[in-house]
Amino acid sequence: MTDLLYSDVEEDLRASVRDLLKAKATPEALLARVETAEGYDLKLWRTLADEVGVAGLAVPEELDGHGASAREVAVVAEELGRSVAPVPFLGSVVLATTALVRAGADDFVRRLATGSAIGALAVPLSTAPGAGFPSSVTASPDGTLSGRVGTVADASVADLLVVPAAGPDGPGLYVVSAADATVSELVSFDLTRRVADVELSNAPATLVASGPDAASALEEALLFGAGILASEQTGVAEWALTETVSYLKGRYQFGRPVGGFQSLKHRLANLYTDLVLARAAARYAADSLATGTDVPIAVAVAQARNGPIAVKAAEEAIQLHGGIGMTWEHPAHLYLKRAKADELALGTPGKHRARLAELVDLPA
Repeated sequence: MTDLLYSDVEEDLRASVRDLLKAKATPEALLARVETAEGYDLKLWRTLADEVGVAGLAVPEELDGHGASAREVAVVAEELGRSVAPVPFLGSVVLATTALVRAGADDFVRRLATGSAIGALAVPLSTAPGAGFPSSVTASPDGTLSGRVGTVADASVADLLVVPAAGPDGPGLYVVSAADATVSELVSFDLTRRVADVELSNAPATLVASGPDAASALEEALLFGAGILASEQTGVAEWALTETVSYLKGRYQFGRPVGGFQSLKHRLANLYTDLVLARAAARYAADSLATGTDVPIAVAVAQARNGPIAVKAAEEAIQLHGGIGMTWEHPAHLYLKRAKADELALGTPGKHRARLAELVDLPA
């Protein structure tokens, strides 16, 4: 039977990432940053990519990566969810790198794995696994790309864009320099993960996969992204519960801690039960991605379950913090926005439930 407990290596990785985020991504620093046009903390990203090695975590060693599995990537995602750090982990490490590894684009993979470049997968962030190959971008016979893709995660800081496009000979996966595209950052609901529109007009491109290989690489990247996102949602929910328990222990009314009131204890107990379920689903999805076993089913279960749990935990955190939880100065609103944006990212819970029904042959 698969062991879903965290290994010693995973716990060591968690400790390294958590210590760095505690020092560099404090709530005060986070709130100050989202009020500026700067958005992403690229200095923190370079530290994570270079010193901790998260950029090439799941990349094979022969491609300058660390040869880790999806389980280690999920641990990093969980810690990033706990801190909602504004770094391009999802777009570059999880989506773009996975697509390029599956496509066999070794030279581009090396650039992303070493942290010398940031990537983004040019599909709308809401795209779910199984959605089919997009056709909003077309490839000309001369190999240039034209078209528009909306709400691309992390595109505003990307150096390389991995673009699915409909070519004259069928679907293709291309790499375009961000300098050859028009990237327009949008006003994002989630202030810690920006989205942008990408416009291509006869942009020079490098074909890295075509036909079924391109479709397969895109589908695997979306599946990997949705599975890892479940761990980020677990991290968001864990932060919400931990911070709320700590606050209620120190908040007194009628001469006793607010957390001692039975109705609030019941709400916290329900959140804890939800968190346990979310972690189990996320860990199984990560392990399935690592072993290649029951991947579509495990990912669908995790996304159908964890999105609503993260949103509920963040909502409860705001309510149970009382007046302070409603203010801009408290970071709880950033977690609610991340949780809600994650619930819509890479497929809504409803889409994943429908996909799960198909996968296990449930009647409509």
